[in-house]
Amino acid sequence: MDQSATSAPRRKLSEIFSKDEIAQLTARSDAMGWWALLFTWGVIGLTFVALARWQHPLTWLAALIILGGRQLSLAIMMHDAAHGTLFKTRWLNEVLADYACGSAVGVDIRRYRQHHLVHHSKTGTDADTDRSLSAPFPASRASLARKFLRDLSGVSGLKREYGLLLMHVGVLRWTVASDVEVLPQQGRRWRHYLADGVRNMGKPVALQLILFGVLWAAGHPALYLAWLGAYLTTYSLFMRIRSMAEHACTEPGTDMLRNTRSTRAGLLARATVAPLRVNHHIEHHLMPAVPYFRLPAMHRMLRQRGLVAPPPGYLQVLRIVCTTP
Repeated sequence: MDQSATSAPRRKLSEIFSKDEIAQLTARSDAMGWWALLFTWGVIGLTFVALARWQHPLTWLAALIILGGRQLSLAIMMHDAAHGTLFKTRWLNEVLADYACGSAVGVDIRRYRQHHLVHHSKTGTDADTDRSLSAPFPASRASLARKFLRDLSGVSGLKREYGLLLMHVGVLRWTVASDVEVLPQQGRRWRHYLADGVRNMGKPVALQLILFGVLWAAGHPALYLAWLGAYLTTYSLFMRIRSMAEHACTEPGTDMLRNTRSTRAGLLARATVAPLRVNHHIEHHLMPAVPYFRLPAMHRMLRQRGLVAPPPGYLQVLRIVCTTP
């Protein structure tokens, strides 16, 4: 049964914010987009510098955590660019963010946008394209531990990459959710798979080669293993926790104040699971045109008007989604 049939109607923005407030909240900035992009890649660069200087197991462990968080930051920047909010200039959202952010995590902004906008329009219903990400919750502690173990062992990352490969060559329909759909293959030959693969994998492969080439030129090609290791482990874990916090164990239906969760994020959370204010997820769903740096102000306005409760922290969210022994 489609849950949207019995859900409450969507809130009208005009009932919550004035025209002037909406204009202020949706004002975008190229400078803030550049700041997010340069800061993220700057932290990545400094992490490699530290790793090159201090070859120690603890340094490698710290690098895996930092790089996994910055990879998620690149993914969130690609997400914001898909909404047209990372930069004010359209070209920077459509081209620069696609190459410098999406390609770093193997995601094409055009295909991501097609998938993600359906998630926004169908959140809380059976037609939500991301429903499979929150459907398994609540879960037992043992189930959650197994999921985290698969993430940190690289199993989730390898499975994700295999799925992306099949999507790139046209075997599976493109998605970032857990559900997969096999596309019709009748009449397709090896050249069709090759052509699709070259077209869809060119940018991600080029960016990885550039990153490896820079490390090679700096005399430390082995440090690429830290980037690859983070992508297959901590990035997977941080993505899972972020996804759970956003929609797991929320109310079904189309009321965006109830089918989505905002979460309190301290410094550690912002460095790992909640970069670029992505923890303000109710605010994002209520008005996707708001750029990341204005989401905290929007959250304060909603709190002052009694429309949202004080948000839980990420540890509280873990307790919410893990309610059985």
